[in-house]
Amino acid sequence: MPDFDASKVAEIHQHLHSHLPSDSALRVKALETLLVDKGLVNPKTIDAWIEAYTEKIGPKRGARVVAKAWCDPEYKARLLRDAPAAIDELGFLGKATAHLKVVENTDEVHNLVVCTLCSCYPFSILGIAPPWYKAAAYRSRAVRDPRGVLQEFGVDIDVDVEIHVWDSTAELRYLVLPQRPPGTEDMSEDELAALVSRNSMIGTDRDLGVKLEGGD
Repeated sequence: MPDFDASKVAEIHQHLHSHLPSDSALRVKALETLLVDKGLVNPKTIDAWIEAYTEKIGPKRGARVVAKAWCDPEYKARLLRDAPAAIDELGFLGKATAHLKVVENTDEVHNLVVCTLCSCYPFSILGIAPPWYKAAAYRSRAVRDPRGVLQEFGVDIDVDVEIHVWDSTAELRYLVLPQRPPGTEDMSEDELAALVSRNSMIGTDRDLGVKLEGGD
């Protein structure tokens, strides 16, 4: 009779479970299937909305906000003072950005955004939240061990740089204004926007200059 290793079985179970959709994802899929079967929803419409928020609306809108702030100091000041009003200047204001605060990365400070209770997220300018943002592991560890979490994203923060963790809620959400990469003084807003990653506006990306030098 083969030996029974309880810890090994638990490890295998956890590994298999990690590849399954979350309970909420399964419920959403079941609801979508029911609505499609009853003819109440066209699956092509759902796909079109997902594509719009993933590829066209976000995070490209957020990248345009960042690029404009890099190029226009007065706009940057307005963005930091009253983010909803500044975003509304570009026509991007939505329900998820009506209560928004922009926090700026500097040489001395790095900002990281999380939602510990659920997954509040400014989707109208960042698009659909990535799966890891909604994961319980990120939501809990980002507060307890932000440096460790950032290292897992390939971001090493110097010990002399403070990390500020911002907990989003339904009433107040956050957007990180990353630092402008050096050597981009002659680039247009469109070119700058292409450098801005979704993760940099959440705070799990920092050195955008890497993209400038070597691409993704």
